[in-house]
Amino acid sequence: MQNIRVASVQFNHLPNNKRSNLEKIQYWVKKAHNEKVRLAVFPEMCITGYWHVRKLAKKDILALSEEVPDGPSTQELVQLSRKYGMSIGAGLIEQSDDGKLYNTYVVAMPDGQTQKHRKLHCFISEHMASGDSFTVFETPEGCCVGVLICYDCNIIENVRINALKGVEILLAPHQTGGCNSPSPRLMGLIDTKLWENRTQNPKAIEEEFLGPKGREWLMRWLPSRAHDNGIFLIFSNGVGIDDDEVRTGNSMILDPYGEILAETWRADDDMVVADLDADRLHMSLGQRLIQSRRPDLYGIIAVPTGKEQDTRKIRFPVNK
Repeated sequence: MQNIRVASVQFNHLPNNKRSNLEKIQYWVKKAHNEKVRLAVFPEMCITGYWHVRKLAKKDILALSEEVPDGPSTQELVQLSRKYGMSIGAGLIEQSDDGKLYNTYVVAMPDGQTQKHRKLHCFISEHMASGDSFTVFETPEGCCVGVLICYDCNIIENVRINALKGVEILLAPHQTGGCNSPSPRLMGLIDTKLWENRTQNPKAIEEEFLGPKGREWLMRWLPSRAHDNGIFLIFSNGVGIDDDEVRTGNSMILDPYGEILAETWRADDDMVVADLDADRLHMSLGQRLIQSRRPDLYGIIAVPTGKEQDTRKIRFPVNK
């Protein structure tokens, strides 16, 4: 891996308004370029909008979807990448050649290459499918990059497999925080009025963003994904109103020790920038622990327990 300057961007996307969302991406890419960033990471499904999709009929999701890489949004990312000499990642809804719909994250690179990751644990709509493979690739700067979208990162095996495949930088685009969770000890809704009044009372909304519905929840698990696997992790999250929920932002960049290099808790669109020092990879505890593994003991990890269920049933359990 080469040293590289990266950015994590959060912004409040508009549902069903790809033009507006792409203009915001353009704005932040230009700002990142001014700070000499070479890799900019935007949130999950930030081009199409996210939470409102659960209410859409299939025909409406199809109308919002695009092919990847030939669709207009991906091609616009490619043009931006070439113009500014920067790899750019952003999420949308993909329509595949066989007509399936995916929550997909596209990475456009300055040399014209594109990579895409289809969310492995898709639950946003019954009309959308889950991906079936990991996404690992090398950027023009010589960095080995992986992508896991939101819920994908909650499954520790997914992150470990990325590390075993040689990933040095994990892109973790999200739309999270402030969620109406089935667990009484996990997140919870934020009053939308706090967001609407954020200019008049910024302290109130920032307290929510920093509390158990936002940063406190992230700190329970996000640093461990980086630390235990000895990887850099770029967490980009939506912020603000997302249909009837409030996303908590808290975008951040972590090093292979699980330490935060840069973060924001602003209740607004924002960007954080950090220089990734490749030397931190090789002596990190996570990298050394991986070398101490005993694969002969781990066969049970890949054996079904009989308790596995579709992610939708876990995320939206039926009350009995």
